[in-house]
Amino acid sequence: MARAQGARAQMALAFETTYGTPPASGFTRMPFASTSLGAEQPLLNSELLGYGRDPLAPVKDAVTADGEIVVPLDAEGFGFWLKACFGAPTTTGIGPWTHEFQSGSWTLPSLSIETGMPEVPRYAMYSGCVLDQITWQMQRSGLLTATARLVAQGETVGTTTSAGTPADIALKRFGHFNGSITRNGTALGNVVSADITYANNLDRIETIRSDGRIDGADPSIATLTGSIEVRFADSTLVTQAINGEACEMEFAYVLPSGESFTFTVHAVYLPRPRIEISGPQGVQASFDWQAARDSVVGRMCTATLINDVEVY
Repeated sequence: MARAQGARAQMALAFETTYGTPPASGFTRMPFASTSLGAEQPLLNSELLGYGRDPLAPVKDAVTADGEIVVPLDAEGFGFWLKACFGAPTTTGIGPWTHEFQSGSWTLPSLSIETGMPEVPRYAMYSGCVLDQITWQMQRSGLLTATARLVAQGETVGTTTSAGTPADIALKRFGHFNGSITRNGTALGNVVSADITYANNLDRIETIRSDGRIDGADPSIATLTGSIEVRFADSTLVTQAINGEACEMEFAYVLPSGESFTFTVHAVYLPRPRIEISGPQGVQASFDWQAARDSVVGRMCTATLINDVEVY
């Protein structure tokens, strides 16, 4: 009997025309490191009395479909997650193409995502997937991945794939070695690590339905937060925090072949940190920053992806 193994797992996604309805074609095979995307339906214990000490049969509760997918930051595949996070980009160029994703859209596209375990076989199609949150970390070494949190409408399980033959992408991964951070256009030094989290803060539309599914997931006020761990070498960031001023920060990755990903946060506000001396080693300071809408640019952040993909 075949046993399911993660090494043989597959994932394909496509954007939906109608929320909750998987498209008949147009799926793309996606690289991923792990996924917890799934549907669950808990059981409610019976509260009825009068039938002895042994309980009566439980009752099914509502269906919840959501989870996280860990994906690589790469030059082509990451564009699909950026589109799910911000909406369709503005694309310019004639190859390579520049895709600019902007925050602030009131409507977000939905996706159908199929995860397959061919040896069982089990193919689970998750329809009505909307991206709730995406987060990643910058550091000196290690594998560079992002975690995408999704809210789905439901799950349909079959023994054959519904994604057809998905298109392949050219996997060109960014690495921590390719990363850089700038503040107001100047390289920010002494940074040990940085975390970035963008959240759409989805509002689940939990109406009464016979199938127990939600009616949708609408974006609310977005939040963009993170942290920066720095070696304490100057008072630039501390002075900004004390003065309550905003700065523009840019987190970028550039490959030698020319592909790049740049995430620009237009108005970053820093809290006043506690500077601790914990021993003879170097002193570090942590800034848990928050972003807001910049009045000049008119938005909170911009993600720019330059690659060989013409259209997302």
